[in-house]
This record gives sequence, C-alpha cells and structure tokens, in this order.
Amino acid sequence: MSEPRPRAELVLYTTEDGSAQFFLRAEDGSVWLTQLELATLFQTTKQNISLHVRNVLTEGELQAEQVVKEDLTTATDGKRYRTQLYNLDMILAIGYRVKSPRGTQFRQWATTHLKQ
Repeated sequence: MSEPRPRAELVLYTTEDGSAQFFLRAEDGSVWLTQLELATLFQTTKQNISLHVRNVLTEGELQAEQVVKEDLTTATDGKRYRTQLYNLDMILAIGYRVKSPRGTQFRQWATTHLKQ
C-alpha cells in the first residue's frame, strides 16, 4: 500500500492594491497553480494562459517534466477530475509573456518572497 501524499502548504499572495488574494500550493520545493488560477492571477483568459504554456514548452524555454504535474481536483458536481498544475518557473515565464501590471507585481513579490 502506498503512503498518503503529504498535504501541500498554502502560501498567501495578496495583490498590491489588496483587491484579490491567492493561495498558492507549496509542494515539492515550488508553488503550483492551475491554468484557471493563472488566468485569474494575471487577469487574462484561460485560453491565453494555454497559448503561453504551449509556447513556453514548444520554444524549449522550459521542459514539461520539470514544470508541469497532474493532480486531481474535486469539482462542484462532486466528481474528481485530472488537472495540470504549473510550478513557479512556469508561472514566472507566463507572467513575463502576459505583460499585465498584475503579472509584474506578482513577479516582483515572488522574487522577494519565494525565490530564496
């Protein structure tokens, strides 16, 4: 029988203007977000995030096996669905590509608080 996975810690990020808060899962030496969470964080669409993820991987900037992992999430219908999570390196790469003020704020915060 396999051992249960340790629960991830949560790291709280509050936007500079205090209008939004995000809980980042801290696990395996990084923080992780879904595409939907990334879209909310960077104030863009999930489709835009998907495009940037694909480009980051296709261009060889990052390797999927190092920055992407699958997990299960429970939806409002009570069913469990597979979802992909992206680590801090991918989050920062997407933040540079999205070019939003919130992306810049998050990158500055992450560099100070997470990349230590």
